[in-house]
Amino acid sequence: MDMFGSLLNWLRSLFWKQEMELTLVGLQNSGKTTLVNVLANGQFTDDMIPTVGFNMRKVTKGNVTMKLWDIGGQPRFRTMWERYCRGVNAIVFVVDSADHERIPHASAELHALLEKPQLANIPVLVLANKNDLPNALTADQVIERLGLQDISNREISCYSISARNQVNLDTTLNWLTRHAESK
Repeated sequence: MDMFGSLLNWLRSLFWKQEMELTLVGLQNSGKTTLVNVLANGQFTDDMIPTVGFNMRKVTKGNVTMKLWDIGGQPRFRTMWERYCRGVNAIVFVVDSADHERIPHASAELHALLEKPQLANIPVLVLANKNDLPNALTADQVIERLGLQDISNREISCYSISARNQVNLDTTLNWLTRHAESK
């Protein structure tokens, strides 16, 4: 039966496009907009300006079209996070893995967001961005410092990436496209 399901999914992927909706959240300057831009056009830009409110972009990778909500990370926009996370296929939490001082604050914001009943069971992908910088934490260190091992009511994964250098973005995209059907 499992082989039949896999074959059916493969046939579907040949003929039907899948759509998914994702919300990217995280503290300001974690690299959310940079990540969206690199996924959309493969280009890194040094002169990014902070996101005011939100941006929405559609990105197609293979047979999956992703609607990406990039929500501002400044304190005044964090109250909007829950609203844009409702009903999505996955929540992507981006953290600056080289900013050790802000990790506890990022952890508090993530845990507060995931306590919202409307967001129960939505899978979460934590991206430890900026692994190209000196003293960047590894994925295991981010898991420990964010307390991800304590989250048991949903699927949660963590990858170390560099949006700037496009490191581990293929693994990130594979995780996301696997969740295109999970809504």
